[in-house]
Amino acid sequence: MSIANWCVMAACFLPVVTVGFAKGSLGRVSRRNGGYDNHHPRDWEQKLTGWQQRAIAAQKNGFEALPLFIAGVLIAQMNHANQSTIDLLAMSFIGIRCLYVGAYLADKATLRSLIWFAGVAVSIALFCIG
Repeated sequence: MSIANWCVMAACFLPVVTVGFAKGSLGRVSRRNGGYDNHHPRDWEQKLTGWQQRAIAAQKNGFEALPLFIAGVLIAQMNHANQSTIDLLAMSFIGIRCLYVGAYLADKATLRSLIWFAGVAVSIALFCIG
């Protein structure tokens, strides 16, 4: 399996890890006192504030970014583009998405938007290298 294919898997798990920060930060807090409520996760999610609420938003955006990235990798590979280039772009995407999550959690809105554009650009580049 190529590095790019492993990056696709990593991109699929990154949103889960992102929301894990919010859930984990409240792991020692009882459900009654605002801790994670697995019985009603959507209700729990709506009560969050601050960085934990931003972690939920970053998770959602991570899932939204997946289709374009996955399609880009698959199309680049189907077009027999240079695998090293595909791998480099895919690794760049993962790095960019990690920076995106960090900027989102730190509430750096302008930086986050710039990083988001970089991620989209990498995904589009994958379509164009074939």
